[in-house]
Amino acid sequence: MLEQIFGSRTRVKLLRIFLTNPETDYFVRELTRKIRERINSVRRELDNLEEIGLITTHEGKLRKYYRVDQNFILFPELRSLILKSQMTVERNLGKRIQQVGQVSYLALTGIFTGVSDTPTDILIVGKVNRLKLKRLVSNFQKDLDKKIRYTVMTRQEFEYRNDLTDKFLYTILENKKIVITDKIFSK
Repeated sequence: MLEQIFGSRTRVKLLRIFLTNPETDYFVRELTRKIRERINSVRRELDNLEEIGLITTHEGKLRKYYRVDQNFILFPELRSLILKSQMTVERNLGKRIQQVGQVSYLALTGIFTGVSDTPTDILIVGKVNRLKLKRLVSNFQKDLDKKIRYTVMTRQEFEYRNDLTDKFLYTILENKKIVITDKIFSK
């Protein structure tokens, strides 16, 4: 979606990295590895973003570093747009996961909620085609530029672990989460 608005896949990937990590400095090769784009296109887009004032640079001992300028006049709006586009990706992910099997409970946690100490990013309870799920998650990892950890449990395993107050499950259920499907607790 954002590629169509901004006109460049590389630019969108760079914006996503800079605007979701405003305190972090990056160097060119690091960015190239993170977004898996050609170095020349990364350099061109960095020059464009620096020219409009969205990112700033400073020289380190060995290399030039880039960081988003949080004082840029459109910073809040651009950051909000990137975060909202991520919500669209999350919603699509939830819908697609439901199509790979019979899902009783589906919750997004971890990278989707900003809670870094959760043991998984997606909790799925039900019967799913694991090969289709693996391919689906792999494709969404490319969109988010982050590794997605997911856990699949049968309903029986979920109920057993929930009855035992399993630490893994308890951590997920008690932390911030985005519940997409709930055919277990909503009864």
